[in-house]
Amino acid sequence: MAANPPLSSPQISLLTAQHSTGHTHLIIGSNPLAASRTTQSLSSGAKPVLISSTPSDDLHYTLTQYINSGQLTHLPRPFETNDLFTLGRDEVDNVVDAVFITLSPKDPLVSTISEVCKKNRIPINVVDAPSLCSFSLLSTHLDGPLQIGVTTNGRGCKLASRIRREIAASLPQGLGTAVARLGDVRRKIIAEDKTAALEGEGGLDDSVDQTSDFNKLVLEGRENEEEQKTRRMRWLGQVCEYWPLRRLAAISEEEIVEGVLNSYQQQQQKPAPSPSAGGQDKIGRVILAGSGPGHPDLLTRATYKAIQSADLILADKLVPAGVLDLIPRRTPVSIAKKFPGNADRAQEEFLEQALAGVKAGKTVLRLKQGDPFIYGRGGEEVQYFRQHGLGDKVVVLPGITSSLSAPLFAGVPPTQRDVADQVLVCTGTGKKGKAPVPPEFVESRTVVFLMALHRISGLVGELTTYTEEEEEQNEEKKGRRKLWPVDTPCAVIERASCPDQRVIRTTLKRVAEAIEQEGSRPPGLLVVGRACEVLYTPEKGRSWLVEDGFKGLDLEFGNDFAAGGLGVAALA
Repeated sequence: MAANPPLSSPQISLLTAQHSTGHTHLIIGSNPLAASRTTQSLSSGAKPVLISSTPSDDLHYTLTQYINSGQLTHLPRPFETNDLFTLGRDEVDNVVDAVFITLSPKDPLVSTISEVCKKNRIPINVVDAPSLCSFSLLSTHLDGPLQIGVTTNGRGCKLASRIRREIAASLPQGLGTAVARLGDVRRKIIAEDKTAALEGEGGLDDSVDQTSDFNKLVLEGRENEEEQKTRRMRWLGQVCEYWPLRRLAAISEEEIVEGVLNSYQQQQQKPAPSPSAGGQDKIGRVILAGSGPGHPDLLTRATYKAIQSADLILADKLVPAGVLDLIPRRTPVSIAKKFPGNADRAQEEFLEQALAGVKAGKTVLRLKQGDPFIYGRGGEEVQYFRQHGLGDKVVVLPGITSSLSAPLFAGVPPTQRDVADQVLVCTGTGKKGKAPVPPEFVESRTVVFLMALHRISGLVGELTTYTEEEEEQNEEKKGRRKLWPVDTPCAVIERASCPDQRVIRTTLKRVAEAIEQEGSRPPGLLVVGRACEVLYTPEKGRSWLVEDGFKGLDLEFGNDFAAGGLGVAALA
């Protein structure tokens, strides 16, 4: 997405989805475009009324068919101003809900109708005359309940249609069906669990991003009553957010319900496979590989070769679609079900799958985001395979860690002479949700916090204030750790190197408020320190700045990475 336009830029439209069931749409004209407008009106559930002096026998074929079927009301006479206030629904005092004019804008009648409509706030659209319109129609792609609209705000020279076709062609087949299927499952969960939809995690407003607590920590076996009640809805939200569109398009309702939403209802007591249980004559190997921060061009050649040659791929949910799209179609792929409240059990399941695959002689690829040894449980997995007698069958491949690459893509140099001479990489969440020991303030230090945004308020409090325990232990104020000033610059970096990368530049004082207001776009990290303002000068009086989009790899060989997010409407 482009940066915010300068104030001198032409005004853009507010894109909305109009619910038109039962509305009265007045269509003036009898040409092929009038037939197209009638089709659009009917598909939205409206009741079109056509006014045209053209005899029914001379109308466009499609219009004649609609009239004969009773779907279109035809008034074979000239337009009268009173039509605007008498042909509508009773519940809105007979005022029509919208007017579509397909006549030439040069016709004096068109300007007259436009003036009356605007004066009475009746929505009006006139073909090829933006100045006479109060709304415009988008170039749309329709696939079941999924609609994608594109507008150039009257400046695209028919380019909107081309852009719409390109977007539609990039989507996996069956995506509309998947949208309908996921919606059915959502309604089923609401009915069965007797709970309302979670705001931002399965809600109905397409304009709202995930809320700041989308990845709120939920401890396994320690869910409160409300968390237990909404567990399946939260997990469905995780599937919709993290699974690649191609994978979602192919998923069945049975797979969603049985394979995802009903998983781990009970603690599974599966005995770990014995290292001596069969398959000793044909042992495969397991590869732990990092996929980098997100962009597939940032894969190492070794990891790319592993993706192409693996017999089975077990991928973390954070591995983005652009990387997963590189997997050959012949290769079985499982995506981790590490949703809030079942991460440990999902990890156990993956390890068991990997162990079974290796014992069956397969090359199993454990594909992780970033680097497997930087907060990726890579060391734990190596230990697991060693305990099962497979230590010599494990290969670990490094990846570009987001803790160092994300700041780069956000224009934050973690080290800079005279500003920052050290970098500290920390977790914002300890084991079992315990808060880690906060690092003390060092003016020349840049700190990168991973897994921190879901508890940002707590983290900021720990950095900028003393705990009660610290207050008691340090009454004489000796040996205290140095607190971080609340005006310390920081940056939230989400989905680094992906097309929908977002950077929020602010301070420790405002970062929690900024995340709460702007919503969540996981995965993300927090960078804290003066380095955040080396290449960025904050605007006086502004609490935070949001930067959307990623263009850091606009290279000739780097244009194959399709957008990883789906927009309801696009602006050119």
